[in-house]
Amino acid sequence: MRRFRHLKRDIVLFIFGVGILCAGLLLVWAASIRVPDLVGFEERKIEQSTKIYDRTGEVLLYDVHQNIQRTVVPFDEIARDVKNATVAIEDTEFYSHKGVRPLATLRAVFLQPLRGKGVQGGSTITQQVVKNSLLTQEQKISRKLKEWVLSIKLERVLSKEEILALYLNESPYGGSIYGIEEASQTFFGKGAADLTLAESAYLAALPQAPTYYSPYGNNREALDARKNLVLRRMVDSGFITNEEYEEAKTTEVDFQPRAEQGIRAPHFVIYVREYLEQKYGQKVIEERGLRVITTLDSDLQEKAEEIVERNALLNKEKFDAENAALTAVDPKTGQILVMVGSRNYFDEDIDGNYNVSTGKRQPGSAFKPFVYATAFKGGYTPDTVVFDLKTQFSTLCAPTNFSEDAPCYSPNNYDSVFRGPITLRDALAQSVNVPAVKVLYLTGINAALRTACDMGLTTLADSERYGLTLVLGGGEVSLLEMTGAYGVFANNGIRHTLTPILRIEDGDGNILESFSDKPRRVIDESVALQISDVLSDNVARTPAFGANSYLYFPGRDVAVKTGTTNDYRDAWILGYTPSISAGAWAGNNDNRSMDKKVAGFIIAPLWNEFMSTALAKYPSESFPPAPPVDQSIKPILRGVWRGNETYVVDTVSGGLATSYTPQETREERVVTNVHSILQWVDTNSPLGAIPLRPENDPQYIRWENPVRVWAALHGIVDQDSSVIPTNTDTVHTPQNAPRVVLSGLKNSAYTRGERAVVAVGSTGPYPLLRAEFFVNGTYIGQTGTGSSSFSFVPDETGNVGENIFTVVVYDTIYNRAESPFSFTIN
Repeated sequence: MRRFRHLKRDIVLFIFGVGILCAGLLLVWAASIRVPDLVGFEERKIEQSTKIYDRTGEVLLYDVHQNIQRTVVPFDEIARDVKNATVAIEDTEFYSHKGVRPLATLRAVFLQPLRGKGVQGGSTITQQVVKNSLLTQEQKISRKLKEWVLSIKLERVLSKEEILALYLNESPYGGSIYGIEEASQTFFGKGAADLTLAESAYLAALPQAPTYYSPYGNNREALDARKNLVLRRMVDSGFITNEEYEEAKTTEVDFQPRAEQGIRAPHFVIYVREYLEQKYGQKVIEERGLRVITTLDSDLQEKAEEIVERNALLNKEKFDAENAALTAVDPKTGQILVMVGSRNYFDEDIDGNYNVSTGKRQPGSAFKPFVYATAFKGGYTPDTVVFDLKTQFSTLCAPTNFSEDAPCYSPNNYDSVFRGPITLRDALAQSVNVPAVKVLYLTGINAALRTACDMGLTTLADSERYGLTLVLGGGEVSLLEMTGAYGVFANNGIRHTLTPILRIEDGDGNILESFSDKPRRVIDESVALQISDVLSDNVARTPAFGANSYLYFPGRDVAVKTGTTNDYRDAWILGYTPSISAGAWAGNNDNRSMDKKVAGFIIAPLWNEFMSTALAKYPSESFPPAPPVDQSIKPILRGVWRGNETYVVDTVSGGLATSYTPQETREERVVTNVHSILQWVDTNSPLGAIPLRPENDPQYIRWENPVRVWAALHGIVDQDSSVIPTNTDTVHTPQNAPRVVLSGLKNSAYTRGERAVVAVGSTGPYPLLRAEFFVNGTYIGQTGTGSSSFSFVPDETGNVGENIFTVVVYDTIYNRAESPFSFTIN
């Protein structure tokens, strides 16, 4: 026991001694560190700036520091409010600490790595000056300790005012803007000394993520929220009063129009820069010399920008739609090929720097394909019939009250015409509203939202926010994500995550990131092919758009869908081939309505011009054929709407068809009993048994009443099973089949070039309609009515040796018979 106590004491002394030694070494190391020269930093950053290229790696889209702007001003020429705002949001203990906050630094050095987050956080303003000006951005403990030591030493040689001035003169404020003076002039047209409290709070909010929080970007709400956070921190720090906080919080601040040059595909570049900033951080972008190879097709982008601007200006005159946007992606990879966020990025009249392609807008009928795809997943088909009739969907209003005012919901079609029974194919192709609302009810809102989410739409909120208006575009989505989601249809149900990046290299040529495709199936191939088949069916959409509309490309398989919001604030069009998916939008940034014209007039010409350009670049590809509709499912699901009981007759005899009845004379008929689809389909199991009590469905009476009224107006009378014939087909029987009589064909060998002449006859009760001839199963010709002679050269159709000549005959009521004969070729 005594020996154990001695051993324990020795271990403690040893550890204490090692600790003393390590501490001494650390102090020696710390003492050896000298504060480097702060000059020349700007030049170093310019040399190591990030460059963004198109997909070829040859066309430079943007150099982060190509037009760097910085104006250094002394501390006393910077407004007090912006100094206080910066301290409040970045380092509340700035005026009391000695360069570091030990607890925060220990957390950053030791706890964060244990959580797998690397060495990060815990930086004072002094540390940020050291980090930004003197050290690399690597996240290592040794660098963090060096930063700590340098910060303490810097506090000894510079005053707090000098350190804060260094920070404010070097902070990034977005793009090529550095320093508080340049930011103040750029954003507000005034010097840093003249900034108001609200303006100061905005500028203090920017440096942590200047691209994301940019007042010229798509995250203005996030910037406003951070500005308010800055103001609240200023109150907590005693820099301003609650009254000043409330006043500044509600003060409207006007930002100067953006003027940034030396940039190609600006909306796309800002989109890429924001991605880089979020993933790698602002300092990495500025100092690591990144070479970013993007997915952008610069040739298509340049053409798209010209098309969008020209057509948007035309639309402004014709439809009061002054802005437009366009995106295109490769559906086989998810790579973004084109991004035009407005008619002109630098157009101040329309806030052109706002990227409409990533903003949220209501898509109108362009959302319908996701609902119909959900229906096809559940067992409905393009041939399924619903009734397009004026319908009151709201259970808060009487079924016969067709008011459109809340709480009632009785939508109109775009042309105010109601078509009666209509297939889902025609309803989707012609974008008819009432059937679409019924399809959404049949599938369920949650199921439709899951489909849309699986296909790449991320902005649709909880289903409780939506009603049946969802199918008419009641949710908000982005053009870019819609283009990607339509690309899933183009790729037969396989989704590729949207990406703007092919490869990122650092200044030493190390690959930090490269494109890695991770496809996954999100809808069945058969469902995607059905949607593509419908959306590319020019015959089906002709009643609404005409045979030669902007949606039609002769000789090319192009699927397309338009969308117009009810208030005419948004006009959409999205379309695709197997090679490219492209979407376009037209409207006004201030959200005012356009002239009351549908998307086919407003945005389709722009999209057609772009697609014509793109299709010339890509090889012609066709969609695989959609699977045929299963004829064994319920009549209503495969297009029979007059009733649920069907029978097949022979059109010649009038009797029930038998196994001998040929396809040409078979006709399916139905016992007339007209009802809405809810009479025959349980929404929880469309392919299952018909509902025992369909009236229990809350929508049943609302759909059923208009259908029964429509049937009566059209003179359609219900029937019972007594209309089904009791006799069977007596003319198509083995006894009545034709009996082939063939003459002229020799069993002996035919020589090279010798012609065979055969005559065909029949001893059956009905005259022959035609005869078809085959050699070894290959069709070689036929004869028609009134002709019984046929000739051919055997050695041109057969093989040396024995061959089989087959004749297949049909009589005038399509009875069929065939007979094989053999012949020989030398």
